Amino acid sequence: MKHLFIFFPFFFLSIIVNAQSKAGNGHITGKVTDALTKAPVDYATITIFKQGSTTPLNGTITDAKGNFDLKNLPLGEYEVTADFIGYQRKSINHILITVNKLNFPIGTIVLSPVQNQLKGVTITGTAATVENKIDKMVYNPANDLSAQGGVAIDVLKKVPMISVDIDGNVELQGNPNIRFLINGKPSSIFGASLADALQSIPASQIKSIEVITSPGAKYDANGTGGIVNIILKESKVEGFNGSVNLAAGTRRENGSINLNLRKGNFGVNAYLTGNDQINSTTINTTDRLSYNNARDTSTHLLQKGNSGFVRSGYNSGLSLNWSITPKDELTAAVGFNHFGNHNSGLTNQEQNMQSVATNNSFSDILSLRNSNSRFSANAVDYSLDYKKTFKKEGQELDILYNTSNSKNTSDFFQQQDYLTGKYPSTGSMSNNPGKDRQSNISVDYTHPFSEKFTLETGAKGVFETINNNVITDTLSKSDFVPNSNQTYGFNYSRQIYAYYLSAQFSLFHDFIEGKAGLRDEYTTSTADFPGTHLPSYNILAPSAVLSHKIDKTQTIKLSYTYRIQRPDYGDLNPFYNISDPHNISTGNPNLKPEIGHNYELGYNKSYEKGANFYAGAFYRHNTNDIQAYTTQYDTLNIGGTKYSNVFLNQRYNIGTETTTGVNLFGSVPVSDKFNLRSNMFFGERITTNPGNPTVSGFTYRINLNASYNFAHDLTAEIFGNYNASQRTIQGTRPAFAFYNIALRKQLFNKKASIGLTAANPFNQYVNQKSVVMGTNFYQTNLRQVQFQSFGISLSYKFGKLEFKKEKEKDDNNEQPPLPDQPNQR
Repeated sequence: MKHLFIFFPFFFLSIIVNAQSKAGNGHITGKVTDALTKAPVDYATITIFKQGSTTPLNGTITDAKGNFDLKNLPLGEYEVTADFIGYQRKSINHILITVNKLNFPIGTIVLSPVQNQLKGVTITGTAATVENKIDKMVYNPANDLSAQGGVAIDVLKKVPMISVDIDGNVELQGNPNIRFLINGKPSSIFGASLADALQSIPASQIKSIEVITSPGAKYDANGTGGIVNIILKESKVEGFNGSVNLAAGTRRENGSINLNLRKGNFGVNAYLTGNDQINSTTINTTDRLSYNNARDTSTHLLQKGNSGFVRSGYNSGLSLNWSITPKDELTAAVGFNHFGNHNSGLTNQEQNMQSVATNNSFSDILSLRNSNSRFSANAVDYSLDYKKTFKKEGQELDILYNTSNSKNTSDFFQQQDYLTGKYPSTGSMSNNPGKDRQSNISVDYTHPFSEKFTLETGAKGVFETINNNVITDTLSKSDFVPNSNQTYGFNYSRQIYAYYLSAQFSLFHDFIEGKAGLRDEYTTSTADFPGTHLPSYNILAPSAVLSHKIDKTQTIKLSYTYRIQRPDYGDLNPFYNISDPHNISTGNPNLKPEIGHNYELGYNKSYEKGANFYAGAFYRHNTNDIQAYTTQYDTLNIGGTKYSNVFLNQRYNIGTETTTGVNLFGSVPVSDKFNLRSNMFFGERITTNPGNPTVSGFTYRINLNASYNFAHDLTAEIFGNYNASQRTIQGTRPAFAFYNIALRKQLFNKKASIGLTAANPFNQYVNQKSVVMGTNFYQTNLRQVQFQSFGISLSYKFGKLEFKKEKEKDDNNEQPPLPDQPNQR
């Protein structure tokens, strides 16, 4: 790994020097807008020709703001064309790139709709599955067959640099501290239960997933692993359209409907989704050997049982978009989210205690534990976004307010009945209702001083409050009675005030492009839990990314980001989950924020026939690292009730963590019909904790995706994934392997499709073996998780697109002439 980091900088310099002699320095930029609505036209096709030639020299597509950029052009005279389905093509002639004028800003190209109204237009376009941009990687799941009928967690399993375990826990480059967003906005549902939230979003609702490993100063500094932004589907095309998606299977059922309506300068998007994970059974076996502090007595605990698990949820949302003027846009949105799970099971337990000196057993207790736990969350998200553009290209003001309100409830019940000896039954039941409210207001302003220098600045306020109550009853003889010692309330509030300044620039005749910025965040927190003191703190978070486009097919980038991980709701909540009295978990209100320094070096290469390759090396160093830690107690007193032979699982700030790794991604179209795609991750994590031995662990993740297009719109796909085991600070984390097979048949001119999926079709269970060990204990755990499933999915798209004649514009709405007034045809 060290040799790799030494090799990459020299590799970087050598290909830059080599590229200087090959690429030209010409540069053509511009923007494409709709003549009627003045809105930018994204995904418009831009083609460049040598003047007088009919053979394209190069090309690109416009971004979400309608902008395009043609670089590395040799000296000469060119013609540029812009076109998009439903619009008349427009050409710009006699663009002259000379030594004295290497940069040629075309300005705004206005596309006029075709003169007749088109009914029943079908637009078919396929974006690249993975797009590598200067500050993020974008995964487009449109052709992800094995995730059809699935949920967000199924899509994430295929995203480069992301790992997902069998329980839905997500890591980005080996780090679980990820900031999740929906459409660029935070939501309190992620704080309530990330795994459940990701299981409640159907894959059919996802347009793309953005992976931002090097977030700029404009983004919140929270999340040492980076940011994952889930973009949901919506439409800004004139007319009415929608889709219906249904899926049924042996393990999961879900459905969704999307409706989009746009008339002139007003648009409406609405969606409704629901999903249900059918009951699945997990078989658990735990074998623990522990010693008391004097090490004169050993205790062997054996637990064998099974539990049934179900999960359900729904999401709905409505957004309204109003283009008040061609330069003023207002968007309002509201979303409703619900998810919950239920776990119940029976466990046979044997606890044997014996003398270490004589190996004689003096206690052998058999018991049966009946347990039941539930969790539910209900959240409402509101947002209001005002965006203003100016006459100057790229100048923009964005004001956003959003608030998220979540009501969460956790409860458990457990009772132990003893089969040997004259022990009375024991048990407890607890209810923990809570509220999480988070409000954000931000103002962002972008000002391009020149074609090569743009400044961004903004401010943001985040206001969060968490309130919950714990009500606990314990079993006394045959009745459950209130336990005042385990009944309490917890109130927490946090305010974050942020300001940032960021610059996007181009240096040395566009040889290097970059973004650099500084973000200041001041955090103040309060909590009323006894013994808890949360000091205020201020951080300065610098970030920088430099990118060099070697030629039109190769890019290399180097980045640094300073990140912080603030503990979330689940980390802080002091609620004791005692559904298993031998394995208790709780939050830690005294957690400090984790600080991370992330370095990344990446290289991207695309090939003429569609192949793509990405390689990235990273180095991450965290201090005050937040990790779960298990502590053994011979006897643990919780609110006056004593529990024996207990493992308490709680999160702590544990020293430092250093992770180095490599990410590899490749996509190869073997033929017009056959495509191969693979993601690989290799990393080593070293954890140091004062007073304890240093722990290092190597892990890797490899997956392979193969798809084949048969005749008659029939496509097949197979996907396999393996996550290796990894050493942790107290043991080992289990490996995880699975494979999916899928078929999809498109019908009715691709307006409808039917799909079949199978996950682990030849293995009913996935075995999860893990180890936890400490000074006085050693525990092995085997979970046999029911993962096999078969499913069918149906999808149907409906509606039409409308293109109207261009209305006559008054003088105030006319477009300014293009620079140098080149001829148009």
